Amino acid sequence: MDVKAGVVGIGFIGAAHIEALRRLGVHVAGVVGSAPARARVRAAAIGSPPVYESVDDLAADPSIDVIHIASPNHAHADQVRVCLDAGKHVVCEKPLALGPKDTADLVMRATETGLVNAVCFNTRFYPLNHQAMAMVQNGEIGEPRFITGSYHQDWLLQDTDWNWRLDPGQAGELRAVADIGSHWLDLTRFVSGKRVVEVMADLHTLVPVRRHPAGPVETFAMPGGDADLIEEAMSSDDAAGILLRYEGGTRGAVTVSQVSPGRRNSLGYEVDGSSAALAWSSERPDDLWIGHRGLPNELLHRDPALVVPEAADLIGYPAGHVEGFPDTFRALFSRVYRDIEAGGPSPEPGYPTFADGHDAVLVTDAIATSHRERRWIEVQR
Repeated sequence: MDVKAGVVGIGFIGAAHIEALRRLGVHVAGVVGSAPARARVRAAAIGSPPVYESVDDLAADPSIDVIHIASPNHAHADQVRVCLDAGKHVVCEKPLALGPKDTADLVMRATETGLVNAVCFNTRFYPLNHQAMAMVQNGEIGEPRFITGSYHQDWLLQDTDWNWRLDPGQAGELRAVADIGSHWLDLTRFVSGKRVVEVMADLHTLVPVRRHPAGPVETFAMPGGDADLIEEAMSSDDAAGILLRYEGGTRGAVTVSQVSPGRRNSLGYEVDGSSAALAWSSERPDDLWIGHRGLPNELLHRDPALVVPEAADLIGYPAGHVEGFPDTFRALFSRVYRDIEAGGPSPEPGYPTFADGHDAVLVTDAIATSHRERRWIEVQR
């Protein structure tokens, strides 16, 4: 593929972007880290390309066609603006920005430039989620009535677990909801075809004080020793329970947690329709459960011969050869880079755009307000 990419951020997610791009044959020509010296060490460890001193330097390189933003949340908005102003296509990790004013501005800027813009809601790109979306769209479960599920992890269970995501200055007011809950909210909107219109949220800080080293800690890193740890009071959410009202009267509920022992990365949903139901879990990503009344329930396996073309297009291996988390980035980027090679976004992009990122922030902003005010909050659009 005759396209050159740059990646901003080379931690856990940045490295996932680099790996997926290499699998697609995209030349990753440069990376940027929060500190150039530390970035060079990290780049050498993962065999990444040269390190640029800053996002401005990367964006100013005329040989770079597209830039992936995988930095801490607070930096996204300004970094995206720099890249768009330099005429680069942009793929941004979620959240697109910390607040709806910035996300609205980025949608407007991207639209005016005509550049490809994408937000990395990669969980859509487990192939069976596209299958589920097509089945709902085709009326195979009737009208969606009730959407439930959860996204649970345990990587922040202990009081010595630490990462920049625990710092509101870098991650924003919300943490578990913005970090992983936003994936569940986007995914169920994608599958059901319905937007959230009202929320009622109860957020929980279950580890009120954390102890952490002075320096940065890699995402999902194991806790270190107890020497020279800094104690810090926590304000962001470890867990949440959220009631949801969707368009057209559909109702829903979700729980979100980053302190659930044994749940490494467990996302699941069920969409109950008027005639059938669908359920999927990231812990068994190759199976889609189809529920019936009056007929035996079904279990559809990820098989390119059995799914709709939209889902088969995302499958990289034969049935029985499990595809997982890294494959979702490859599948997402394959859609994005088709448009990049064509020179601009298609009329109906097959990937989440900045507009989807803006909508997600509108919902999480309403969730934060609901928790503060202890009442139902309408999503402002």
